[in-house]
Amino acid sequence: MKNLLMLGGAALALAATPAMAQDSNDRAGDIQVKLLGTYVAPDGKITDINVNLPGLPATTQTKANDNFVPTLAVEYFVSNNVSIETIAGTTQHDVDATAGLPAGAELVSNALLLPATVTAKLHFDLGGVKPYVGAGAAYFMWLKDDPGAATLPLGVTETNLSDEFGLALQAGFDVPVNDKGLGISVDVKRYFIDTTARWFVGNTLAIETEHKLDPWVISAGLSYRF
Repeated sequence: MKNLLMLGGAALALAATPAMAQDSNDRAGDIQVKLLGTYVAPDGKITDINVNLPGLPATTQTKANDNFVPTLAVEYFVSNNVSIETIAGTTQHDVDATAGLPAGAELVSNALLLPATVTAKLHFDLGGVKPYVGAGAAYFMWLKDDPGAATLPLGVTETNLSDEFGLALQAGFDVPVNDKGLGISVDVKRYFIDTTARWFVGNTLAIETEHKLDPWVISAGLSYRF
């Protein structure tokens, strides 16, 4: 993680210097910074109930809400066609009941996620459009998670979502706008990752459930390569 932060800092520092006109086909050694608007659409359904002291219905099911957030991506081109990319940004979600409990009952509130992600990308050159595919690793870190309003009458005092490793697949395209490094980027990622949710009453674990996250993450915005 320290190395990723150093790479991001170096890219931002270099972005402040004037860029030279460059051959859009000669990308080896380049750094590309992207400022994106990102739509995050997680699943959030329950796959297992491990602990159930309150006796929640076996049919209880949940869904995490979608969110739209800004994202910064930093990419280094190892060669003309291969790059390494990481992203920076957070996204916040609630988890609500969809079955077994009253629809919309809030079980987790204000869960703030940092989806640390590194992908290797293979680029193709189709002239004015430069598509790519990629794959890599992700580590979902929950910076904050609060008990939902529907759990407070049960005496819940703390909620915890587990940090987990997972896989990310990626596809998208870049479109150069000029020969000075400015471009437009569209990116789609699909993550494959779960989390364990725990609700505590004091020091007692009252509920523990396994959740499928597997979010779609769709981004579009401006890029600058230098």
